[in-house]
Amino acid sequence: MTPASPNPAFDATRRDFLKGAGAAILAAPLLDLAAGPVARAAGDEELKIALIGCGGRGSGAAWQALSTPGKTKLVAIADAFADQLEGTLNGLKQNFGDRIDVPKERCFVGFDAYKQAIDAGPDVVILTTPPGFRPMHFEYAVKQGKHIFTEKPVAIDAPGIRQFLAAAQEAKAKNLKVGVGLQRHHDPRYIETVKRIQDGAIGDIVMLRTYWNSSGVWVRPRQQGQTEMEYQMRNWYYFNWLCGDHIVEQHIHNLDVANWVMNGYPVEAQGQGGRQVRTGIDHGEIYDHHMVEFTYANGVQLLSQCRHIPNTWEEVSEHAHGAKGSADISAGRIRINGQNEWRWRGDGVDPYQAEHDALFAAIRSGTPYTEADNGAHSTMTSILGRMATYSGRVVSWKEALDSNLAYRPTAYDFQADPPSKPDANGRYAIAIPGQSQAL
Repeated sequence: MTPASPNPAFDATRRDFLKGAGAAILAAPLLDLAAGPVARAAGDEELKIALIGCGGRGSGAAWQALSTPGKTKLVAIADAFADQLEGTLNGLKQNFGDRIDVPKERCFVGFDAYKQAIDAGPDVVILTTPPGFRPMHFEYAVKQGKHIFTEKPVAIDAPGIRQFLAAAQEAKAKNLKVGVGLQRHHDPRYIETVKRIQDGAIGDIVMLRTYWNSSGVWVRPRQQGQTEMEYQMRNWYYFNWLCGDHIVEQHIHNLDVANWVMNGYPVEAQGQGGRQVRTGIDHGEIYDHHMVEFTYANGVQLLSQCRHIPNTWEEVSEHAHGAKGSADISAGRIRINGQNEWRWRGDGVDPYQAEHDALFAAIRSGTPYTEADNGAHSTMTSILGRMATYSGRVVSWKEALDSNLAYRPTAYDFQADPPSKPDANGRYAIAIPGQSQAL
């Protein structure tokens, strides 16, 4: 049975949001690919691209954008660090030759480099910096009338979500196309499996499970001569103002699939988390494990795990349990009680490439296209989970979205102080449930 939509629990509180930016997240559909009037079609014109953020994901996204059908050219590039910019630019030049038209005067370095790249004349902007910068970069790109591909998550706190949503509404009004890097929506295995669940293949959904349990990610130790701001920027995964914790930066993929299945998002969450293994001075302020119980409006609960601890059970998957059977969504497999299981057996695609193909096709055809609202919903779900584990409380969606706790510095400058600073022993304050402000 397909889950009910819209989510009835939010109807009662909708009036409370009409005067604020929170109304946007309630009024918008979960995944809207057909909203607003049609923009001018680009047809066979060459689409000029600017890349903002030159890490591994930035390099990959630029590669995929340049590999879409039709004429494309990279015309501007930006990053906080010159060495990262140069490495990415050289790699793209080796593979795409003269389609990389980025002279020195269109290479921009520093905190304001994103504005310079966006103003350099691109049609499409790729946003792949650490996610703490996403709301202001997205807002500026929309203001300047650019089509956008933005990586997930789209923010790291509730004020950032509200800022992103306000810009997303402006993007719709301007007929701008927006893609968000939740690539499972472009994977035919996921698409078919979720459709079958929503069509009633396993009966009424009674529970969901999601996992991103792994050994963790890179660490970049402090280097001599670095300011605190540069150190945190280089080691961005371990600081909430840049990353949002791994439940937001990484586990968002799995939570997004659960929301997709439910055609909605949770009304509350409670959970536990902490640091047991990843406790070094180079591990910043984030947890190494989270376990969250999310509850949807119809009472269905999602059990969510994410962990960064070596030598433990590794699992990245999503599962749905229903009255008639169960589904391993990530594997494309459905088991029905008393029947042979169904398996997805279609041809695989690269979903990272497919998401760019879809965005660029919409730009060229003028077809309305936005994944911004879904990106905001799933990001807010992840933030809700972090609020629950950091606080040790049951946290409602409305309470979380209304939060004014903002993880951001007073100034974006390498000589400025970041939001959190180490103590005399080089260690950062860690959220303590029941004590720390978490929302």
